[in-house]
Amino acid sequence: MRRRALVPSIVAVAILPAAVRAQRPQNLHQIGILSFDPAAKIDPALQNFRAGLRELGYAEDRNIHFVYRYAEGDNDRLPGLAAELVARKVDVIVTYATGIPAARQATDKIPIVQATGPDPVAAGFAASLAHPGGNVTGSSFFVSELMAKRLELLKELKPAMTRVAVLLFRGAPANGPTLKLMSSAVHTLGVELLPYEVENLVEFENAVSGWPDAKVQGVVVIDHSFFVLEIADRLGAIGIQRGLPVIGAELLCRSGALMAYGVDFRAQFHRAANFVDQILKGVKPSDLPIEQPTKFQYIVNLKTAKALGLSVPPSILAGADELIE
Repeated sequence: MRRRALVPSIVAVAILPAAVRAQRPQNLHQIGILSFDPAAKIDPALQNFRAGLRELGYAEDRNIHFVYRYAEGDNDRLPGLAAELVARKVDVIVTYATGIPAARQATDKIPIVQATGPDPVAAGFAASLAHPGGNVTGSSFFVSELMAKRLELLKELKPAMTRVAVLLFRGAPANGPTLKLMSSAVHTLGVELLPYEVENLVEFENAVSGWPDAKVQGVVVIDHSFFVLEIADRLGAIGIQRGLPVIGAELLCRSGALMAYGVDFRAQFHRAANFVDQILKGVKPSDLPIEQPTKFQYIVNLKTAKALGLSVPPSILAGADELIE
């Protein structure tokens, strides 16, 4: 009889840990990742983000759980994917570029960490850098200022250049401010800007097909992952094939573009972990100042310069952080 009485207790002891384990995933902090790009393209940047979290004591499926949503390069999918993360009641959404307006449209309650992207104040998502005041915080970079600087560097390398194509991602919040700031420099530089807004490969190829008739002599590319991750190799090849100097982000230069001037996006994704950490510890995003980079990369691809028949002035060689030979 005593043996039989022990059975329910043994069963209860065996079942209890399993029940606790089953509940444990619900108690993890859920971090939503909203990505414009497919997993294979954005994962190197996300590795820096996850490394930052590990350094702060977080471990996947121990105290955090990632919920990934990838738009696969389709901007129209972002709002729906952002809504899915909101429905999952994630604790924080981490995104970048055109994912920011989509996330902000989906929620004004769940904290949103901008890993990198244009000025959220200018876009209307924050009251100020020091006191965001809403649910968006993170790291920004000087998109418009970078583009104006790129135009100056391109003109310095090719003084005879008078017509410059400006590649923009359709609908990006930074497009208007960028063109306005670049336009303020064209009179001094003696160039004409030819803006092209595209959001997929077909539109990009259509734009490129019109460059000969437009007499394009150089190309300045905005920092959107479509250009930096999706078609970097294509952009580099087109520049060399058509004899056009191209300037943009670091990965463009490593893919054959002539020059790069910009921020280290890997460092910004790594820094995003600190924002997530503070939010998970109870700090409101409205009280977390938005950060801006203080260090910029300037790279010149000498192989491309040679292919284009351009002589790089000593002033540029001396000022570059890296020369690709």
